[in-house]
Amino acid sequence: MDYTNRNTTRMTITLRLKQPPVVPLEAEVLSPNAMADLSNSEIRSLIVYHGKRQVPLDEFFDVDGERSDDLIIHGELNKVRWIGRAMSRGRITVHGSVGMHLGAYMTGGRIEIHGDASDWMGAEMKNGFIHVHGNAGGQIGAAYRGTLAGMKNGTIIVDGSAGLEVGMRMRRGTIILGGPAKDFAGLQMKGGTIILLSGAEIRTGAWMNRGTIISMKPLQMMPTFAYANDFNPTFANVYAKQLKQIGIDLPFARSEGVYQRYAGDLSVPGKGEILVWQPA
Repeated sequence: MDYTNRNTTRMTITLRLKQPPVVPLEAEVLSPNAMADLSNSEIRSLIVYHGKRQVPLDEFFDVDGERSDDLIIHGELNKVRWIGRAMSRGRITVHGSVGMHLGAYMTGGRIEIHGDASDWMGAEMKNGFIHVHGNAGGQIGAAYRGTLAGMKNGTIIVDGSAGLEVGMRMRRGTIILGGPAKDFAGLQMKGGTIILLSGAEIRTGAWMNRGTIISMKPLQMMPTFAYANDFNPTFANVYAKQLKQIGIDLPFARSEGVYQRYAGDLSVPGKGEILVWQPA
């Protein structure tokens, strides 16, 4: 699937962090939506928030290029927040780690991070594609506090580990974790799919209503999940074909093993499911 809406001239805007901010830098203007139609001087004049100060973007970034929806950002951006907020088009590539709220409210486009990401990545996103080649924090694709629904569509891939409450209240979409997740993966999940290639800690699927969690490693199941059956679901074959295109192998053939299906969370009561792979 190609979630990218790239500029036909393939021009890029390259930003390089001059100095790390002392306090978190609120920089939601680091988005194709904000920059695609602007000249270089207009981009450099965009306002970011450094604590209580409103400052131009070029106080923190060198900017090369203009009028493009393809952004390349260099630097350790651990304290830079809201990159790609609500973006609907284009591409962001970051060479370095990023701060909180990456791709929050995203509706389209593609984000690729060659580093780590912090908490609330892809929070309440509606569509798009995010790929983090390092580790990520908690609340990936989750609903913000007081909001009923998390991500509603799109795909998030984390090559490494993740923090607490991955996919909390997510309604649709797919989250794939290469490394282990911490507690409460799929908390209050309402739909969608979470694939755990390296398993998770405790309380996986707590209070989930609907949706599917697939784990390639054994899980410590909550007592409110009931074993249902062993099977090889047809949708696993469909997922396997899609994921193979991005280098992820998801087993599905009966000769390779079976999935143990657990229904729950029965304390809600919920109609979700957790599938745990049992190799042959």
